[in-house]
Amino acid sequence: MSQVPAADSSRQWPEPETVGPARRPLVLCADDYGLAPGVDQGILALVEGGRLSAVSCMTSLPRWPEAAAKLRPRLDRVDVGLHLTLTDQEPVGPAPRLAPAGRLPPLGRLLRALLRDPAARAEAVAELERQLARFEEAFGRPPDFVDGHQHVHVLPFVRAAVVDAAERIGRTRPVYLRSLREPWPAILRRGGEIRKALVLAAMGAGLHRRAIRAGVPVNDSFRGATRFEPGPRVREEFCRFFTGGGTRPIVMCHPGRVDGELERRDPLTRRREDELAYFASPAFLEDLAGAGRRLARFDGRPVAT
Repeated sequence: MSQVPAADSSRQWPEPETVGPARRPLVLCADDYGLAPGVDQGILALVEGGRLSAVSCMTSLPRWPEAAAKLRPRLDRVDVGLHLTLTDQEPVGPAPRLAPAGRLPPLGRLLRALLRDPAARAEAVAELERQLARFEEAFGRPPDFVDGHQHVHVLPFVRAAVVDAAERIGRTRPVYLRSLREPWPAILRRGGEIRKALVLAAMGAGLHRRAIRAGVPVNDSFRGATRFEPGPRVREEFCRFFTGGGTRPIVMCHPGRVDGELERRDPLTRRREDELAYFASPAFLEDLAGAGRRLARFDGRPVAT
C-alpha cells in the first residue's frame, strides 16, 4: 500500500490540474469525519491537498469537539456538512426508545422503530436537532449540507424533519441536501453494484421530491454504491462514478487511516486506507481529467488548495 502524507506535509503533493471550462464539476464528499482520529487525519490530509469537495461530520460522538477544532481552520476550503447519525453510535442526548443502553440501534432496527413507534420518531427528530446544534456550536454557523450515516436522512419520518431543518437554515444561509437520486438507465449503464444503487435511488425518492417541493437544493445525481471491498478495484469503481451525466453529481467516499478507535466503532476499515491512497495519488487526478470532471463545491466553486 502506498504511503500517504500527513496533513501537515500535503504541500508536497502534486497540485490539482488547472482546468478549463470544458471540465464538468463533481462533488466528492468524504463521510464519517469525527468517527476516529485516523479517519480525521486522512480526510484532513485530502482537504489540504485539494482532493475533496465536501466533508460530512458526525457530531454526536464524544470526541467531536477535538475533531471540530482541527477542521475549523479549513472551513473555507470545502463544503462542510452534518452526517446525521442515528445508528450504532452514542446519541447526543437521551433516547430511551432508540438507545435504551446508550447506543443507537442498527439500521434495520431503527427503520422498524420509526415505522411502529411514534416515541422513537420523536427521539430521532430531537437527535437531529441536537446534532445540528453541536455543529453550530463548533463552527459558529449551520452546515453547508445535511446527509446521513447509512443514509438515515432518507428514512420515513426522518426525511420530513431533515427537509424542514434545511428549509429553516436556508432562510439565513445556503444549504443543500444529499439526494440519493440517480436515474435507473444511468445506473444500468454504469454497472458495478447495480442492485444496491437501484435500492438507494428508490429509498431516496421521497426525500428528493419533498426537498424539491420545499425549494431546498439537492444534487441531481448520486454515486458511490459499492461492496466496500478493499484492494485494486477501488480505482476502477471510482472511475465508473466519475463518468455519466448530471450537472451537480455527488460521489460518496470513505477515506481514512485505520486505528483502534475505528476498529472499535465501525466494520469499514482497510477499504478506507485504499481510498485514501487512491485520492492522494496522481492517478486520481488523471482519472478525473479522463472523465472530463473537476472537483467543485456544490455551488460550482473550485476547491481551495
